[in-house]
Formats: sequence, structure tokens, C-alpha cells
Amino acid sequence: MNKKNLNTKKIDWMITLVPLILIVGLCVLFFIFPEQSNTILTQIRFFLGDSFGVYYLAIGLGIFLLSIYIAFSKYGNIVLGDKNEKPKYSFFAWGAMMFTCGLAADILFYSFSEWILYATDPHIAELGSIQEWAGVFPIFHWSFIPWSFYLVLAVSFGFMLHVRKRNRQKYSEACRPILGKWTDRLPGRIIDLLAVFALIAGTATTFSVATPLMAQIIQQLFHLNISLTAINIIILLITCAVYTYSLLKGFKGISTLANICIYLFFGLIAFVLLFGGQFRYIIETGFTSFGTMVQNFIGLSTYTDPLRTSNFPQNWTIYYWAYWMVWCVAAPFFIGNISRGRTVKQTILGGYVFGVGSTLLSFIVLGNYSMGLQMEGIMDFIAQYNQSGDIYGLIVSILQTLPGSGFILIIVLITMIAFYATSFDSIALTASCYSYKTLSEKESPSKWLELMWCIMLIILPIALLFSQSSMSSLQSVSIIAAFPIGIVIILIVGSFLKDAKNKVSGK
Repeated sequence: MNKKNLNTKKIDWMITLVPLILIVGLCVLFFIFPEQSNTILTQIRFFLGDSFGVYYLAIGLGIFLLSIYIAFSKYGNIVLGDKNEKPKYSFFAWGAMMFTCGLAADILFYSFSEWILYATDPHIAELGSIQEWAGVFPIFHWSFIPWSFYLVLAVSFGFMLHVRKRNRQKYSEACRPILGKWTDRLPGRIIDLLAVFALIAGTATTFSVATPLMAQIIQQLFHLNISLTAINIIILLITCAVYTYSLLKGFKGISTLANICIYLFFGLIAFVLLFGGQFRYIIETGFTSFGTMVQNFIGLSTYTDPLRTSNFPQNWTIYYWAYWMVWCVAAPFFIGNISRGRTVKQTILGGYVFGVGSTLLSFIVLGNYSMGLQMEGIMDFIAQYNQSGDIYGLIVSILQTLPGSGFILIIVLITMIAFYATSFDSIALTASCYSYKTLSEKESPSKWLELMWCIMLIILPIALLFSQSSMSSLQSVSIIAAFPIGIVIILIVGSFLKDAKNKVSGK
């Protein structure tokens, strides 16, 4: 670690302290007025999602189409680094870090359960049957458009860091080709503050959604009654473990942990596919669902439900695009950082191959396993969910139908912790870099600053759990934070295209 990184003169106190004060203030409100806070969140979410839904959908489809254009345009051959530089990481190591930093433990939570959430939505009945459509939306909401957000911004940040050698690792710096001198003034400061708030919102949503599943698994394994306080303690222990690991190992540790996570993840998928008893159903339904998704991709991407017969896009598609947009503060910076030596085309297409491919595999295998049991009348998960409303307990019930269920519960728990660890490392690293006025590519932030960000990133999820926020309230956090970030994303992409054009023309 470079000692000069501890120099307080280099720290951007506005970006560091303003979010800290506001987040602590929000947490106090959630602790003191939990019901009122959730009500206000829901009202703001309804206004943005209902009135400006087209805004989120248009950005999502536009970024995906732009990613294809960039990959196959003259910009695709730009090397993110020196001209003849080779990639620092192998394709597998690079893909593993990219995948685990970008999705966290949410992928396991949603892979097992998402089709059930759609099966109980009236929009599925409008389209057809559960068999035809319940498996389509999970792979739509987690594949091409979500990863396009990551990959387009990753090459933008990679270009900024590795080609232009900029020493400010911030959102505003990526907008410099368009903002010019305003990058260092009020507009740039506002952009950076918005980015930090989005980072915190994305982290809060992720930890608040999936962590209770870990509590349910622990409860089942050890026959304990897990209270809300215990769930908060679990989060704190994970945070401390993650920070300690990051402190000792740094980027090398993240790579090692990501590889372990991927082996566990693919091992779980292989076990469910081969020994779950639903091999044929999984393969055939997955193949059909993917075809249906591709065939209807533009329609799914632009559906707004103008008559509000089911509010499906407002409840799901818009939330997901917002969720990926707020995660775009941390994940693309990390992906851009580890993509040094790869071309723009290799980064985008490689990201689609590894990222989208792994994501589709997870939803097709894990989701269709339980849907197969439902469709064949072996289990009735839909009735169980309608009766209890407990999606976490339902996932545990699904896992218990597998052979060796106790062992599988342990593997799922360890894999979720590994996913959290790699994701949280990348988030803490990105947030720490934000706290510096300048930080060159070869410099690392202070470990003490990383610890501060670890604590700050974890207190809002704890407050949301304490207030017993519903799934809708958790979604609201992302939708609200993503609204201004969408404008910033457009600025960043426009800046990249302008700067890349100058690069290609020799400027």
C-alpha cells in the first residue's frame, strides 16, 4: 500500500462526508419511523415508475443496441491499454471476477424463485400459460439489457483509465469530453454525489433482498429461530470478513475468491441438472423460453401496459432496469479496471458470452427445476407461496426436494457468502477511489478508508431490514436512485463516443 494514500489532503471530503451524513440521517428515520418511511418510499417509487416508466425502458433498449454498435464499429478495435498490451487476466479469471462482482447473491435468490413471482402475476394469464411465459421473464430481466449497462460503461471507464490515463476515478471524469471545464465545478460535483448515492442504494437493495434467505437456511440447518437482530449480525459478520480478506489479499484475493465462487456456483447448477430428476424438462423448457424471449425481445423491451391492466412493467421490468442502473456505479468501474489489455469488442462480446451465458444457465437450470416439479404435479409451490407469502421459506422448501438437501443448503449458503464477498470487495474499492481528489491507476486507496466505506455501505441495508421493508419498498430504493443516474449514463456514453472518435482519428 502506498503510504501517501493516507494523506488527508488528497481526500475529497465533500464526496466522503456528505453521503455519510445523509445516509446516517436516512437510517435514523428508518429506525424511528419505519412505517412512515416505507410509505414515502412507495409513493415516490409509484410516481417515478408510473409517470416516467418509458424513460427507464428507453434507456435500457438504447444502451443494448448501442453496445452492439460499439462492438462492431471502428471503436471495437481500441485496446483498453497500450497498443500491443496483453490482458492481465485469463478469460476464465476475468469472467469469474466480472460475473461475481456484477450479480452478487441475488442471482441464487431469484434463480430459484422468480418464476413463482411471475406465475402469480395477472400479466402471465393475459399472455398465455405459466408453462409458456413464467420461465421467459427471468431470463429476459437478467440477460442482455442488464449486461449491456455494465459492458458499455465498463469500456467507457476502461478507456478513461487505461487509454487516456486519467487520474480521477469518478463518474464525472468519464463525462469530461462533454462537460469540459464544468467537470471540476458544480455539475461534476453533483454527478459524483449522485453516483455515490446510487452506489449505496444498489448495495442496500442487494443486501436487503437476499440476506434473509441466508437466515432461513441457517435456521433450517441448525433449527434456530432467527430474529431480525440476528440477520443484522449476519450482515455485519460478512462485512467484517470481507474487509479483512480484502485488506490481506487485495485484487489477488478477489480473483481467488471469485474463482472459488464460480466453481461452487457451477457445481450447484450441475448437481441440480444431473441429480434433480428434471433433466429433460429443464433443457426443453429452457430452450423454448430462450427462443420465446429472443422472438419477443423488442416487444418485451418496450411494453408499458398503458391501460395498467396488471402494472407488470412498473412492478418488474422498470424496477430491474433501475436496479442495474444503480449497480452501474461499482460493477462497470471494476470490470473496466480488470479489462486492461482487452479490446473494446473483446470486453463487450466476452462479457455477453461469460456474463449472460452464466446468468441464463442459472435461471434455466435452477428455475426450471422447481417449475418442473410444479408443472408435473409433484409439488405445489404456487399454493405454498399464495398461502404464506414467504418467498424465503419457499426457496428452502425447493432446496429440500433435492437429494442430499442438507449438504445442498450448506453449499448454497457458502456460495451466497462468496458472491457477497466478491461483490462487496469491488463496491468498497470503487467507493474508496471516489473519496480521492486524484488517484492514479497504479495507486490503491487506504485500507482505513475502505473500512469506513464498508461500514457506510452496510448501515442502510440494516435499517431497511429493521424497518421490515417489503419487496416493493426495497425496489423503490433503486428506482428512485436510478432516475438521475440515467441522465449521467447517457452523458458518459456520449463522452466515450466523442473521445473514442478522437482516438481513432489520431487526436
